[in-house]
Amino acid sequence: MSRLTEGVRGLARLGVSLDAVATSPLLRARQTADIVAAGLEVSSALIVLESLAPGGSPRDVLRDLARFAKRKRVALVGHEPGLGELAARLIGASEPIAFKKGGVCRIDIDAAPPTQAGHLRWFAPPKMLRGVPRP
Repeated sequence: MSRLTEGVRGLARLGVSLDAVATSPLLRARQTADIVAAGLEVSSALIVLESLAPGGSPRDVLRDLARFAKRKRVALVGHEPGLGELAARLIGASEPIAFKKGGVCRIDIDAAPPTQAGHLRWFAPPKMLRGVPRP
């Protein structure tokens, strides 16, 4: 079993659920998004956003996400440093958040696009997710 699959199982054991998964169009990101969607039993099709590709701006990602505002729990699968910059912007931080491959955080926002800083609820590195015990 891949490390990513183990990490996604950890998320499932923690009770994480999603309404949708948005991904960069690049192959590796789409493969990761497929694993996340399958492991968390997301029934909707992947949302492919060009703005999540390397070089995309946080502003463009937020604009694109506004089209899916009815979906409240959306996972974003992309690339560093873009995701770290987006996470920082969402919480009003001046420095990017550093994600390792397979790292996950939850940020709650008031709307898409947000009108105020969101709240970082948790941040989980991949090693921690792989270590979540079975019930």
